[in-house]
Order: sequence, then structure tokens, then C-alpha cells
Amino acid sequence: MNIIVKNGLILTMDADNSVIEDGYICIKDDYISHLGSGPCPFQTQKTLDANGGIILPGLINGHTHVPMSLFRGIADDLPLMEWLNNYIFPLESHVTAEFVYTGAMLACAEMIMTGTTTFCDMYMFEDEVARAAYETGMRCVVGEGLFDFDSPNYGPLKKGLVYTEELISKWHDSPTVNISVDPHSVFTCAPDLLITANELALKHDTLLVIHLAETLAEVKEVEDRYGKKPVQYLDSLGILGPHLIAAHCVHLDEEEINLLADNHVKIIHNPESNMKLASGVSPVPRLLASGITVGIGTDGCASNNNLDLFAEMDVSAKLHKLANMDPTVMTASEVLHMATIEGAKALSLDTVTGSLEQGKKADIIVVDTSQPNMVPMYNPCSNLVYSASGANVIHSIINGQIVMYNRELLSFDLCTVIDNARAFAKRIR
Repeated sequence: MNIIVKNGLILTMDADNSVIEDGYICIKDDYISHLGSGPCPFQTQKTLDANGGIILPGLINGHTHVPMSLFRGIADDLPLMEWLNNYIFPLESHVTAEFVYTGAMLACAEMIMTGTTTFCDMYMFEDEVARAAYETGMRCVVGEGLFDFDSPNYGPLKKGLVYTEELISKWHDSPTVNISVDPHSVFTCAPDLLITANELALKHDTLLVIHLAETLAEVKEVEDRYGKKPVQYLDSLGILGPHLIAAHCVHLDEEEINLLADNHVKIIHNPESNMKLASGVSPVPRLLASGITVGIGTDGCASNNNLDLFAEMDVSAKLHKLANMDPTVMTASEVLHMATIEGAKALSLDTVTGSLEQGKKADIIVVDTSQPNMVPMYNPCSNLVYSASGANVIHSIINGQIVMYNRELLSFDLCTVIDNARAFAKRIR
């Protein structure tokens, strides 16, 4: 065995929701070889002692824009379209590859230190995001944002499609980096672009990622332009399918929910961003009741302003209790599943990660339960969702590699990353 993680309460998040007390996990190469309870019968050169804490799968951030960590705190407290058109898009016209790499490194540091081991990203210069993820050891699904207008990265759209295919080819054999095709949204992409992007995703058997039905203004614009609501519009183009990941999905009617369910579309819920931009509340309990796979995302730091999935889980559970005036909806267990195995299903990575099972990749975090905010612990799911923060994560393993030990990042130098980010902030300011 390369690594043994021992002396913890293991929440496997497997199909049986198995819990192993006084558990151990053996890691060989990049995968989980054994799980059990009590003294570990195997020996290794490296042992991580959970000291009675919780051992669980690494969290999965299903939707974000990691380079926007460098825009954290810019243009707060504005409506989405004003925020996007008057501030973010103008700023992004000056984005460079160096900017993206620096922001991605900063985001990877934050995500690892708050328990995230996998993320799904849409932005520009995505090869730099893939590079940052690869260097830091994170698992990811990344895609170049495609628009009707020119991009600071690839210029005209035609080159954007070529760039996407180049990404798919370049990272095809990576054990941790996966490439998706990412038309930005129905209001920034013409029908031809959406159709072409879908064909490209199907051709290469990759995921198709899009923002969908995020605001009432978007819904009205699509209805005025095409005479259909956003989900109906995508359906008319033949784009709905199990390969589609739709971020947000705030404003949906019953017909649209049924269309999403019938076509096995996956959805990523971004509650904090939706709250901050006053976009609305996604009908997640109805989506789950319809059998739709729903994961959780933070969105970018310009609209959140953090990448802490523990905070996102807490909000996910409480927001829907309030919106539905029902304290029984969105239980802690349901939400924890959304941030782990359901998030993995949404990204088509559930055979790889999302649960702790023999043969799966070793994406594991250890949560310290000796801190005051975690004591006492009657129900571990409850503590993780309602009490914990990312700061309670003490160890992180991704693809069999220890990337954080006792809160210290091992795969890269945090001080250098922060210095580079601060230098960019001066230029942005």
C-alpha cells in the first residue's frame, strides 16, 4: 500500500450509504484497494491518522469560473445583467493567459484547502486552467467558453471551436483533466453555435456545459427572440440529453422540468450566487422529485465570493427550507450526496470518484471533528452540512496523491500563488 488513512469515521457515500466506524482506507497507486474497520492488517510507509475525524469523498464543485477568483469583491451588490454587461464583460476583454493561470492557481489553493477535489470550469484560456489543475493535482472538467462575439483568447468563434478540439486532443490521456464543450448560454450563443457545439460534444463523447434559465431577464429575452422558454428552445434544437450539464436552472415551469427529466439532463445548483445576484431560487426539491441528478456549484468568486463547498451545502439546505416553508426538505444527507456522489454523476465521473469504494480513485478528505464548531457530534451528516466549514478539512488526497497534510499544501507553494494574485489585483484596481 502507498498510503493508509486510519482511525476515522468513514462516510462512503456508496449506494448503501455505508458508514464504517473506526475505519481505515488503503490506497495503492491512485485507487482505493481496501476499506475496513478496526486495526489495519496492512503496512505502508505513509499513514494519515484521522484522529477520530470524518473520512469522506472529496467534494465536487459542479460549476465555477476559477480564474474569476481575481475578481473577488469587484462590482458587488448589482443585478446580474448590469454586473455582467457593465463590469465583468468589459474587465474580461483584458484577460490574458497569465491572468487565467494565476487566478486558477489561487482558486485551486482555496478549493483544496476547503475540501474540494474535483471542479467543473467554464472560462477563457482554459488550457491554463487545465495546467493549473494538473500542477496542483486537482481533478477537473474544463471547457472554453464559446460566444457569438470574439474572445480575448481565440478571437472569432470559428477559432474557438478549433481551440476546443485542440484541448480535447491535448488532454485526452490525462488521468485527472477532462475537457467539455461549453457554449456560454442561450442568450449569448446563436442557434447555429449551440447546434455546432452539441455536435462537437457528441463527436468526441464529451460533456456539453451551459448556463440555463438563470434569470427572469434571460427567460424573457429568449421568449422574445425565439418564442420559446429556454429549455423548450434547447429541446427544439435537439440539444437536450444525458451529456448536457445545465448550470443554475432557476426559472423553470413544470413542462421544462419534465423535459429535463425525460432527457436525463444534469443540473448544477448554485444557491449563493443566485442569492447574491437576486436571480431567484431554483426548484431543486421538485427537480430531485422528478429524478433529475443535481450537483452543487459555487459559481465564480465574482458572484459568490468564495469557493467553499461546505458553505454552499449549508445554504443549499437552508434556502429551500425557507423557500418552501418546510424544514423537512433538503435534508443534510441529501445535500451531502449532492456535493459528493450526485455531483460525480452530474459530471459523468461516478465510476471514478464521488464515493469511497474499492477500485475507485482515491479522492479523499479528512475533517477534524475536535474543533469547537464540530462538538458534540450526534449526526455526522448534520455536522458536515450545518456546522463545518472548509477550515475543518485537515488532509486531502486526490488521485492517490496527498495534496494537503495538516492544512499545509504539498503540491505547490501557496505564498508564491498569493503574491502573484496580489500583483494582479493591483493591475486590476
